[in-house]
Formats: sequence, structure tokens, C-alpha cells
Amino acid sequence: MTLARTGDAAELDRFREIQRLSYECAAEVAAGLEPGVTEREACRRMRRWLRDRGVDDWLHTPFAWFGDRTAFRGFRVPTQFLPSRKRLEEGMPYILDMAPVKRGHAADIGYGGVLGDNRIWDRVDADLAAYRTLILDLVRERRTFAAIYAEVDALIERQGYDNRHRKYPGRVIGHQVGIIGGPLPKGVGFPFGVRFLQTIGRELVTERMAGRSPLWNGAKQSAHPPTPGLWAVEPHIAFRGVGVKFEEILVVTGDDAYWLDDDLPHVRRWGARK
Repeated sequence: MTLARTGDAAELDRFREIQRLSYECAAEVAAGLEPGVTEREACRRMRRWLRDRGVDDWLHTPFAWFGDRTAFRGFRVPTQFLPSRKRLEEGMPYILDMAPVKRGHAADIGYGGVLGDNRIWDRVDADLAAYRTLILDLVRERRTFAAIYAEVDALIERQGYDNRHRKYPGRVIGHQVGIIGGPLPKGVGFPFGVRFLQTIGRELVTERMAGRSPLWNGAKQSAHPPTPGLWAVEPHIAFRGVGVKFEEILVVTGDDAYWLDDDLPHVRRWGARK
């Protein structure tokens, strides 16, 4: 994985393009969800939509979680993250998550919604907006990644929610994103792309030698100032059986940080509420 050049506007545009394509996919698939569709079918729709538009590799193939699976209730082993036969029902929350690669440039996004009405989802989603502001402010202050993780935990506790990103492999709230390449053929070691697995493994070793990690969590490996580059950031919170998240790319430079794109569905939704 080649780290993105944050000072190269054309390169950032290519990452912005694949992120917008991912969100367009999520929005179109979400608009077509109906009672009875399964998580597996939603994932098939996302894969087909993306491949038809030039996606040629994956960080990971699409995920879909419906109902209380959005809150990862009862998740104890990694295979439980995989799309299931659970069927969507009226009033159920859902999360669509995908990480496509197009001509080497990658995105990793999370898109939340609800089929019909769910007042709990509305409240949790409204509260989720604070995490986007908090994370950006603390990265700009050059707090360590581990310290930012702890501040997010503290906000989750104050709001009375459960931290669900700690359920992800490595308990991550984020990870580096770059240009995927290498000698291995494109393919999927389900659900992760083969070339992504190769490169993230190499980055784990390389970054560890430098006292850093390409994974962002609350462990001592993340007790360092924000590393310049692109980071897919994914705070995920839940109340009872309702989980809500967003995931998008954060650009970190040597002395600043900003979200790659502010024209995204969740940002527009939060703005409309104001």
C-alpha cells in the first residue's frame, strides 16, 4: 500500500471520486431496500453496482447489517460480521459498509439508515454528529490516536450509548487508506482483498518499527501523534438493538487535518436537522 500524497490535489481527487462512488452505491441500494430482503441480497446488489462502474478490487467486500445486528449484539467471532440471511422489516435500522478499489485508489465507507420510522435511530444518529467534530478537533490538536480513542469512549459514556467499534478486529476506530497494488493477482480472501491483506501486513511491520501502527485503536501502538496520510474513520455507537455509524476518509497532514469531503449523506442529513 502506497500512502497517499496529501499535498497532491489530483491524487486526493481520485480518492474523493471513489468515496463518492461508494456513497452513491449505498444510497441507491438503500433506496431499493424493501421488507423481506436479506443482508446477503443487499451485498450482492452493492457488489454488482460497483463492478458495473469499474471497481476492480476490494479492501473488503460489502457488508450489510440489519436490525439488532447493527449493534453487533451477540457478536463473538469474526464470521458473525459476514452478511447473513436476516431479513429487513419495517422500522429496522440497517448499515451498509463497503471498501472498493478502483485503479488502485480505495475508499471505505459506512452508510446508516432505517426502513420507515424508528425514533431511537433518529436520536442516536443525531448524537453521532458530535463524533465527527470531536475527532477532527482532537486530530488538529495533535493528540495521540490512543488519547482521541479515549475521548471518544468518554463521549459515548456521557451519551449513554455502547461503543461498537471496539467489536471490530483490532478494536479499531480507524485505519490507514492508500493506493493498493503489488505483485499478487486481484482476488478476495473473503471478505478481504488479497492485495490489501498483503499490504496491510507489510505496513503493520513497517509502522511498528517506526513506533506507529496503520490501525487506530486505544492500545499503546496508537499512543503517537496522528500519522500524515489518509485514514478511514468509523465511530460506531449503539443503544440497545440500534447501531449507527459513519465511515469516511480523514486527511491528516503534518500540521493540520480535514475531512476529504463534506458533501456526504450523513453530513447533509445532520445539517438539515439544524
